[in-house]
Amino acid sequence: MTEEARLVETSSGLVPQGDGWFVVNVRDAAWLTRDGFASRCGFEADVPAVRDAGLEPHLFPELGIKLGVLSPGRPSTLYHAETAQEDFLVLVGECLAIVGGEERHLRAWDFLHCPGGTTHAFVGAGDGPCVLLMVGARPEEGSIVYRESELARRHGAAVERETGSPHEAYAPYPHWRPGRPDAWDALPWSARAGGARPDDRDA
Repeated sequence: MTEEARLVETSSGLVPQGDGWFVVNVRDAAWLTRDGFASRCGFEADVPAVRDAGLEPHLFPELGIKLGVLSPGRPSTLYHAETAQEDFLVLVGECLAIVGGEERHLRAWDFLHCPGGTTHAFVGAGDGPCVLLMVGARPEEGSIVYRESELARRHGAAVERETGSPHEAYAPYPHWRPGRPDAWDALPWSARAGGARPDDRDA
């Protein structure tokens, strides 16, 4: 029988310890920010989230799932392709998908499917934050490549030279650090945006 995993408070929010099931609200989960890129909620105990807490990193073995919050003009990641399938659903706002060398404008409830090997990145668009649900398979022998692209470079989302190393690709940029998105109070789960949980509401 699978047991419930323990949730531990860190400076970035709650992270799971162990392989069990758990429930966590997006408002309380661990959030990370990186200057120049989208903020993200990973639901896992990844390295940046537990670095200062003395906890062991713990990633989901089969499926990666994250929420990204993109400010207008800010990319989600650098333009890249992975060997495994990835899928994306816009929950709030608008973004520009740079996929396979083309641009596609996405709005709330637009879904993008990327088979393994599809190059892609996203850039926030519109007047406010974009919330993007990101899901990807995690095969045992998966790999990633960051590709050169003049189109992606115009949006600040491309490497200068192709590489298969995330460390090399992101070397010019600051590291992830604990922190919520800048537009936190405008996001649907914020109490100020009317996203109170049942136990926060009046009886």
